[in-house]
Amino acid sequence: MKVLVIGAGGRVGKQLFLFLNKGGHNVTAAIRNLEKFKNDPEIPDNAQTVKFDLTWPKKDMVPLMKGFDAVYFTAGSRGGSLIQIDIYGAIKTIQAAKEAGIDRYIMLSSIFSLQPEHWHDKTLSDIQDYNVAKFVADSWLVNDSGLNYTIIQPTALIPGPGTGKVALNVNETGSNQLVDVAEVLFRSLENEHTYKKVITMHSGEQKIENALNSL
Repeated sequence: MKVLVIGAGGRVGKQLFLFLNKGGHNVTAAIRNLEKFKNDPEIPDNAQTVKFDLTWPKKDMVPLMKGFDAVYFTAGSRGGSLIQIDIYGAIKTIQAAKEAGIDRYIMLSSIFSLQPEHWHDKTLSDIQDYNVAKFVADSWLVNDSGLNYTIIQPTALIPGPGTGKVALNVNETGSNQLVDVAEVLFRSLENEHTYKKVITMHSGEQKIENALNSL
């Protein structure tokens, strides 16, 4: 598939880009800082990139997104610009994908973003503003986009090697190996069990492919 990864310069986005590239997909990194991405020693020399800024108006995004089969949104402001990036930036890419004729849209989110009753949990109380932002963007994708979406909602991200094992549709917080989150995103792309679903996750004992097929 021809796939656009918005936010491929981030921690999860970069690992997702590498999974897609190794998996034989025609993948393009949509990022602000092209030079930094291309100079990363983990990124192949022939990596396809396009400059992409979430503060741009939607009309400037649409032409760049035409011709792709699927879009991933893995970008985030890390609290620096929740309204412009995490809310409005995300929604603009959803709208632009629709206008560009793209049906498949996969969002990296945060656990329980659509369940405010959990936001006062001990592990989430410090990121309530972020979860409000993700609530708005995720709600738009689910209720207003008309796209074939998947929303992946991991818990705290831990760097280092992946385990290849997870627990999905969890009801409690925990932690995730960052690489495992990227692999779940990657394997969700063409897996019909993930279509039109919001999937919570943390580390677990089930192989990722088996866990997705069990949804």
